[in-house]
Amino acid sequence: MTARPVVGVFALQGDVREHVRALTSLGVGAVPVRRPGELDDVDGLVIPGGESTTMSKLSIDFGLFDPIAKRLADGMPVYGSCAGMIMLASTVLDGRPDQRSFGAIPMTVRRNAFGRQVDSFEAPVAVAGVEGGPFHAVFIRAPWVESVGDDVAVLGSIDRAGADGAVAPHIVAVRHGAALATSFHPELTGDLRLHELFVEMVRDAA
Repeated sequence: MTARPVVGVFALQGDVREHVRALTSLGVGAVPVRRPGELDDVDGLVIPGGESTTMSKLSIDFGLFDPIAKRLADGMPVYGSCAGMIMLASTVLDGRPDQRSFGAIPMTVRRNAFGRQVDSFEAPVAVAGVEGGPFHAVFIRAPWVESVGDDVAVLGSIDRAGADGAVAPHIVAVRHGAALATSFHPELTGDLRLHELFVEMVRDAA
């Protein structure tokens, strides 16, 4: 890999422009990925916020699902925010029966766990290993992580009522090897620290 890595952004649906803008501002090559052949030119992949069921369907329809799954199994670094977190999970609760995910992180994720669009909120979230204080985190129809495998690092959690009204700590940021995921949307706030962490992961994987 060259000194200037190229990061692809899954571009069939979701906050594509926001992630491309964040990566570009860090001096990284950032390109949209819509076709299998475009995966050959990237050193890492971002799966943005959006609608995970739509992402699942389109990735299959456009022939992207299996090539992405293979690259992830081979160790390509990946970062998923919100719907991207769902796409990286090994188990998805409250999804569609035909919904598929890449299984890059051994974790169980619940879709829309914090509620519907009207239940969107913002809150501070401290992320382990990231200096500079808590993130001003934006949660939009966000998932949470219900359980993780033994080798998954929990980087952040938040005390919040879920759709059932019960207040409890919920996992909202995890890392598993070269895979990073958050329930919230750093691409919408201008805080580039998580993107910086991911770029470091891409460089380390070279």
